Amino acid sequence: MTTDTKQARAGWREIRDEVRRRIHRRDWPPGELIPHETALAEEFGCARTTVNRALRSLAEDGLVDRRRKGGTRVALHPVRRAVLDIAIMRQEIEDTGATYGYRLVQSGIERPPANIPGGKGFDASCLHVVALHFANGAPYAVENRWIDGRLPGLDDAPFERISANEWLLENIPYTGGTLSFAAEQAAPDTARLLDIAAESPVLTLDRVTLDGDRVVTAVKLTYRAGHRFMARL
Repeated sequence: MTTDTKQARAGWREIRDEVRRRIHRRDWPPGELIPHETALAEEFGCARTTVNRALRSLAEDGLVDRRRKGGTRVALHPVRRAVLDIAIMRQEIEDTGATYGYRLVQSGIERPPANIPGGKGFDASCLHVVALHFANGAPYAVENRWIDGRLPGLDDAPFERISANEWLLENIPYTGGTLSFAAEQAAPDTARLLDIAAESPVLTLDRVTLDGDRVVTAVKLTYRAGHRFMARL
């Protein structure tokens, strides 16, 4: 079997899954140092970078601890992390059986305020987009978004007919980000868009999307009270 064939059969996902199985079987108990990347690359017949990608994924899942020059150890207290997929709003609404609707409320170049999540991470002027999403004609969510103004293709993005949420997911790569949920009182402008009384309870999601260390976009999604999210464990 050639090295190329082995590498094709042992991609980073396969290596990640095999290392995960060995941890669960206690082949490597909590706190134990697992074999070096070079040794695993030789075992699986792949490049060291492929092993590195697999171990980074396991570290992101909380199963291993990685230390520079200290190797990789099985986590003493593994953490199960919930995964919330970034959904296209149109698909999210259509998956409920409802008819999707969209309206662009405003769009313009502005300097983002530092007090928004991720605001200090922007190092350029941003496109500020506010949009309203509908389900069966009723307001579903307000999208208040800041987008790095240097993104390729942004000037020609047709936000009059397609949401920034959908355009970004289809056109701009990302590597990670942060999100937070909160129960808040609706600000007057948001309440008007959602067709509810000002200061009514709402559910908000603040998400910052990153490409490496660079902030790509920061968005605040506001839903009426009672909205639910599903996450994978």
